[in-house]
Amino acid sequence: MNFAESLFLGYGLFVGIASFLNLIRLDYWWIRMWDFPHFQLMVLAAVGLVAWLIFQNDWTWPQLLVPTLLTAALAYQGWLIYPYTFLHRVQVPRQKRKSPEIEANGIRLLIANVFMDNTQCPDVCRLISKHKPDIVLILEGNETWRQALSGIEPDYPYRQLIPLENTYGMLFYSRLPMRATQVRFQIQDDIPSIYTQLQLPSGKWIHFYGVHPMPPSPTEHYRSTERDAELLLVGREARSLKGPIIVAGDLNDVAWSHTTRLFGRVSGLLDPRIGRGLFSTFHAKYFFLRWPLDHVFVSHHFTVNSLRRMPNCGSDHFPILVALTYAPDPQRIDEVPEPEGNDLEEAKEKITEALSANQSDTDAGKPV
Repeated sequence: MNFAESLFLGYGLFVGIASFLNLIRLDYWWIRMWDFPHFQLMVLAAVGLVAWLIFQNDWTWPQLLVPTLLTAALAYQGWLIYPYTFLHRVQVPRQKRKSPEIEANGIRLLIANVFMDNTQCPDVCRLISKHKPDIVLILEGNETWRQALSGIEPDYPYRQLIPLENTYGMLFYSRLPMRATQVRFQIQDDIPSIYTQLQLPSGKWIHFYGVHPMPPSPTEHYRSTERDAELLLVGREARSLKGPIIVAGDLNDVAWSHTTRLFGRVSGLLDPRIGRGLFSTFHAKYFFLRWPLDHVFVSHHFTVNSLRRMPNCGSDHFPILVALTYAPDPQRIDEVPEPEGNDLEEAKEKITEALSANQSDTDAGKPV
């Protein structure tokens, strides 16, 4: 085997193995990290397959492995990415009609993971001032960010501010009245989430969740169990609620992962991205290492006016701006995702494991 044959074989093995590692249902970060780069792996598979057909085209063993692996990888990645293209039917329909009644049921939400050490605070303020969203959810907000954003407070009389120095602070600003607001530490006692109810101009109340769980990574957490459990706790509660629901935040997970798709089936919520595009928000500074981490999920009561990725404001995330309308349609109830197979059992096991581990950590820290 010459150098070119060895190079192609090594390339094919890497792309093929990397493409399917995510199917291993282990929560260790070095497995779950392969949930993220499926678009990149699809590009690598396509480029490698074309290059092999042009320059190699050897149909004998073991070179036959190269086109086999790359074709399988390309088909699998395409299957995962396909829902987030314009070729797929939208999961949340577009709001086409306009009227004063419809406008009174509208809500515009800006999600911005600002990166705690980012100093471009004025850019974020200008973005908010320009687009005037009804709701602003700032992630990684610490006390410096709280003070920097104090200028928007007159326009947002309803607030829930949780500035933290651990990159998991949340600053929630609303033009809409709020009630039943709770700051929750559902899995880890230093990772907050927000639950509240918001009143639309029409008088309709909606449930809102703001979330930002910890990702699996060598610098954050060795496994994804806690992240998955927090999302599934929210999903399970959302399934039990009546009325319109919005879940938004940096999920530290991609739209096509097993966990996010499980969250959709457990919660019954819909993804406005489906049929519209990837809207990749991270990493803002590296074009090829970019995937959708910041999400908005909605119940079947909503339609979409617009979904936009906003200009970067010095963070490693792009902000996301989404305009929704509460426009319930009884016929759409049939489109609500339902749990499949052992989904509910899997969700329960994840939640139980994460809560047990957190309780053990808490007990270990108590004085004897």
